[in-house]
Amino acid sequence: MSTGNIFHGQSDSVWIAFALGMLKPLAALVIVVLAVLMSFFQKLDLEKEMIYSIFRAFVQLSIIGFVLEFIFQQNHVFYIFLAYIFMVLVAGYTAGKRAKHVPKGAYIAGASILAGTFLTMIMLVLLRVFPLTPRYAIPVTGMMVGSAMTVTGVTLKRLRDDLRLQQNQVETALALGATPRQATHKQVKRALVVALSPVLDNAKTVGLIALPGAMTGLIMGGASPLEAIQLQIVVMNFLVGASTFCSILSTYLSWPFFFTKTYQLETRVFIEE
Repeated sequence: MSTGNIFHGQSDSVWIAFALGMLKPLAALVIVVLAVLMSFFQKLDLEKEMIYSIFRAFVQLSIIGFVLEFIFQQNHVFYIFLAYIFMVLVAGYTAGKRAKHVPKGAYIAGASILAGTFLTMIMLVLLRVFPLTPRYAIPVTGMMVGSAMTVTGVTLKRLRDDLRLQQNQVETALALGATPRQATHKQVKRALVVALSPVLDNAKTVGLIALPGAMTGLIMGGASPLEAIQLQIVVMNFLVGASTFCSILSTYLSWPFFFTKTYQLETRVFIEE
């Protein structure tokens, strides 16, 4: 049998397996249909958004599935780097949209996510928590970048909103000789607490309310629950660490843009809601 026929046969088998595997997800669309009907009868006007969201998720996950299948077969560190950069770019853009009134918000978010998650990844690799292969590194990186994206976006938005509402307090502190960092200490602390609270609450209740995704996937895949909780503990540890690094770094990178060169509040940043 020629090499071309071998590859052609492998390609056909992949497509057949994919098509058969999609039967269950398609069957689960019944639940979405019920949700759309409920939205319609309750006049929520969310039907188009629901359908669009599910369709987009289907397309994105299908494409990513084939991409990961290719990357896992190549099993090269280079693809880990490419996937990581792509995720950071998307995460920075998304977090920047949440904090759209923060000057250079997308760049600040992207830099914070890049630095915080990279530091966490380096530590995990040096400690040999998992091998540096695409099958392990890409899913782990995705979870870290996703959590960091949410936390960073909330931090930047909340910091700007609090400074906008408390301009008089900040300006008074500046007039009394405080540095910009000292004058905004309370606002920075509040933004970090608000952004990190969901991550910490999730860590405190993990396993008591719901089984997290990584643990659930392993158990459904046939792994021992004891093996699953070991991985989940690792996941929770690096999520808390990466989220904290990224959120704190974003405040250090963003606060200079809230002030002029003469250490006064940049009022134009706080004009728009």
